[in-house]
Amino acid sequence: MKKIYVYLVSTLLLVGCDRNEVGDISLGAFTTQDIKLNTLVDPIVTGVTCHVASIEADFSLSDPSDSSISCRQTGEINASMIAAIDKSKSGDIVFKKSKSIFFKSMKIRRIFDQQSQTLMYVSYSTKETSGSFKHSLSTVPLWGTKAYDKPKTSQL
Repeated sequence: MKKIYVYLVSTLLLVGCDRNEVGDISLGAFTTQDIKLNTLVDPIVTGVTCHVASIEADFSLSDPSDSSISCRQTGEINASMIAAIDKSKSGDIVFKKSKSIFFKSMKIRRIFDQQSQTLMYVSYSTKETSGSFKHSLSTVPLWGTKAYDKPKTSQL
């Protein structure tokens, strides 16, 4: 049942992506490729907004794998939000977008670095392109937020 729920949420995120488009840059008159700029508010840590730039090709069966991500604190981040996220090394997928009819997708994953009190957002392609998997990283430190967990100091 959980897998069905995750699938439904992922599908809704896919459909919702176009609503979040904030920019569209043409790469020229002789190409069908554009740079699409999307905004994404983290569904759990709602005080974080990410902006993603990726190439989309009209009339193509597969979009290029390149993407870039930049995330910033744009609102309150509190301890209950951090308590609700997956703290495993693989983290949570917070966004997924199909880039091909051949099972290639772009995903954004949130990973929490407990030691540095930082949220990491990784944008990546799920298919190898030209010998590598394309990816981009952005971080949001919790320093200065209500969620910041002060390091424990040892008492001698």
